Amino acid sequence: MLYIIRHGQTAKNKQKVLQGRSDLPLNEEGRQQSLDAGAALREQGIKADRVYSSPLIRAVETAKLACGTDDVMTDERLIEMDYGPYEGMDLTSPAPEVIAFFMDFAGTPAPEGMEQLSSVVARTGEFADEIIEEARQGSVVISTHAIAMKGFLEYLTPGSDGSYWSKYVGNCEIYAVPVTDEGYGLPYSLYAGAGRPGE
Repeated sequence: MLYIIRHGQTAKNKQKVLQGRSDLPLNEEGRQQSLDAGAALREQGIKADRVYSSPLIRAVETAKLACGTDDVMTDERLIEMDYGPYEGMDLTSPAPEVIAFFMDFAGTPAPEGMEQLSSVVARTGEFADEIIEEARQGSVVISTHAIAMKGFLEYLTPGSDGSYWSKYVGNCEIYAVPVTDEGYGLPYSLYAGAGRPGE
């Protein structure tokens, strides 16, 4: 079984700032969210056999707190989308081209300087394919970021046609993905996480 979790809250999440690849730790609320997510996993009898994370500290901290282990392997393919010149943008007053992109992720290319969503899907999908046998044999947890997580979900849901891009994913929300002999099954939300749209 594969479990994909978004990191807990950071100061920039709370300030409604586009943090992308800024390497910020969890705030106190984010640490508690991670512990709560771990409790939700344990309540369902889920114990991670392998834990992977984005190299950014907020994702690593989330993985360690939620899974109760320091044995976390990082991979660059799990990192958040590269927002380029829009890194650090105030999400309460985004640039017009970013508004256009956010209003139609599937139909509007990312603004110049940003990583394209097709790249996010390609790298997360490559990682998913690489670890499928581990997920088939045990429980694998991946700690990542909102857009990277949506990249996974797009890759793992044939025919989604970009529907995940506009879906809000809360801090520490967890998606579960069954694995059979035929491959990955359809993802489903296991734990709602926390936060409000824009956080």
